[in-house]
Amino acid sequence: MSYYKRGRVSINFESVIKIGKPIISIILYSSIFLGFLIFSYEFILGDHDEQAKSNIPEQAETVAVSGESKVQTPVVENAESNIPLDVSIKTIKVYLNDEGRFVELNLEEYVKGVVCSEMPLNFNKEALKAQAIVARTYAISHAMEGGCSKYGGDVCDTVHCQVYTSKDTKIAQLGALGESRWDLVEAVVNETEGMVLSYEGAIATGAFYFSTSSGRTENVEEVFSTAIPYLRSVESLGEEVAPRYTSTETYDLNRFVQIVNSSFSKANLAAANLSSQISINSYTGGGAVKEITLGGATISGVEFRKIFGLNSANFSLEFLSNQVNINCKGFGHGVGMSQWGANVMAGEGKSCEEILKHYYTGINIDKINN
Repeated sequence: MSYYKRGRVSINFESVIKIGKPIISIILYSSIFLGFLIFSYEFILGDHDEQAKSNIPEQAETVAVSGESKVQTPVVENAESNIPLDVSIKTIKVYLNDEGRFVELNLEEYVKGVVCSEMPLNFNKEALKAQAIVARTYAISHAMEGGCSKYGGDVCDTVHCQVYTSKDTKIAQLGALGESRWDLVEAVVNETEGMVLSYEGAIATGAFYFSTSSGRTENVEEVFSTAIPYLRSVESLGEEVAPRYTSTETYDLNRFVQIVNSSFSKANLAAANLSSQISINSYTGGGAVKEITLGGATISGVEFRKIFGLNSANFSLEFLSNQVNINCKGFGHGVGMSQWGANVMAGEGKSCEEILKHYYTGINIDKINN
């Protein structure tokens, strides 16, 4: 084993101090200046007013709750409800989009404004009662789970949450039928006052509904993100009478290719022999397209519906010499209660309870605000 010899070092401390003092001064004053800048930024531009922030509308994705929107679909974050049935909620804070302001409404008055906006008022009374219960359930669960992500408050009055219209506005819209139709709305909501959907002793948080099915509803996890036990695919017959049961969108071949390629860079479709570049790979339990391949891109049927603004994801493609026909069945996301299906059931003598228990597997109907 060998050892290294220790060297001797001589240090001139006076020289070190002369050289180091200016450097230390620069570091010290730079730190003070930087600290001042950070403090100024936080004080002047920082977020100190949470209440003010909550009243500024946020940008968010549009959600299709009622099926009338043809844009985005909501993400279901919680598979199970944890909202107790003994809650007491008498008012709802609603953002009025056209007026750019919030109003606080009595819960039951709010439900009236949703029923008259979300379902045709020439529907059977039991279907309207089912709509009232679902609308009330949605509003309460939405309010208690964070409210409207787009505007703040509990809900907004657009399809992002539920469409709401005031009594005076709706009566004016209906003209000569206004008063009698509103009397029906009053009766429907009053007869279902406080009633909500519940599952295993808690308020159901997945009270989705939509306009028109193609013959079956959808399993929620095949449309949104998480399975919920009471949102299962069920038969929904007799909806051929609905005005939007079928629809067709027609596109020139080049336009179709342009829309797909601009939305999905890996697609790289060409107008020549287009049909050979596209294939539907799988279907959902409700019959909608689950997955489709477009050239080099494989996407969901929900994404395809979005880029073409289709009435539903239950579609087929028809390739002609110079165009593509996209033939759809149904209108809306397909999860939960079909409004036209509910009306068909009501016309057959089914009660609102029978309707709801058909579309929401294993739910009960309970009352809050007793």
